[in-house]
Amino acid sequence: GVDPVGSGWSQSQIRYYIYALLFVMFDVEAVFMFPWATRLETYGVFGLIEMLIFVVILALGLLYAWRKKVLQWA
Repeated sequence: GVDPVGSGWSQSQIRYYIYALLFVMFDVEAVFMFPWATRLETYGVFGLIEMLIFVVILALGLLYAWRKKVLQWA
């Protein structure tokens, strides 16, 4: 390896945590939506309504974060 220069410890800002959390939230949404989309005919209208409720809840969470100005970079 390479010998370190300076201290090996660095502090990161808390706003990066929020972006990581939002990424994980929408990544999990994608994990649920891909298998659902391949089997849409089997689930019928009930499955469609269930997935729409799931997406609306996630959209409300994103809207809440946006309104609280969590997504402002500067």
